[in-house]
Amino acid sequence: MPHAGATVANLVAAAGTGDDDPVVVGAHYDTVPGTEGADDNASAVCVLLELARRLAAQPPPLPVQLAAFTLEEAPAFGTRAQGSRVFVERMRGAGARPRGALVLEMVGFTAAGQGYPGPLRLAGYPGTGDFIGVVGNRRSRALTRTIAAGLRRAPGLPVETLTVPLDGRVLPDTRLSDHSSFWDAGWPAVTITDTAFFRNPHYHLPSDRYETLDFTFMARVVDGLVHALDAIAGRH
Repeated sequence: MPHAGATVANLVAAAGTGDDDPVVVGAHYDTVPGTEGADDNASAVCVLLELARRLAAQPPPLPVQLAAFTLEEAPAFGTRAQGSRVFVERMRGAGARPRGALVLEMVGFTAAGQGYPGPLRLAGYPGTGDFIGVVGNRRSRALTRTIAAGLRRAPGLPVETLTVPLDGRVLPDTRLSDHSSFWDAGWPAVTITDTAFFRNPHYHLPSDRYETLDFTFMARVVDGLVHALDAIAGRH
């Protein structure tokens, strides 16, 4: 699709078996100028590619669409040009809908400290940034529980969850990725994240380099996602 004088595209692959509504697993592959974007969002793309390799070797008993989204970053974010919004509109135009969407957003950074947006600072969440977060809206509560249960089957991977009302509009930081495109369409979706700038001080900076990533943590996320898809399929 054309955008600002260039041609851009979402990249979509299929895995799994069956003719049910698919599960979408997605991650944006763009980043902002002036940074390598190692955590934002190459970490998620790496996890998506490794998940694709695992699913090709052992297909799950449900259809999965693996999507690398373009144009997540500003100024496209929240506009009709945003890759995930184009994906959603084309899916809806084809008369399809996802069983659920799992959007990977910055999944490679761990730290001794962990921040939170104001209302969550006293909610009892951990002060150490060694967990993966699963954030869903109220429509996605069942999906959030299922995904979290699957992720927790990965040894050594702490998991925290958050359900936000009003599609996250009361806590705008929870909308800042491609899952909000699915929320706005009325479809269940979660974002799976290391919490981005609430943990990673290299967010949108030249210092967001691969040397800062925790590859053991990322491998555990892949393992957890395999279990999560099994849980959605009813195999756990």
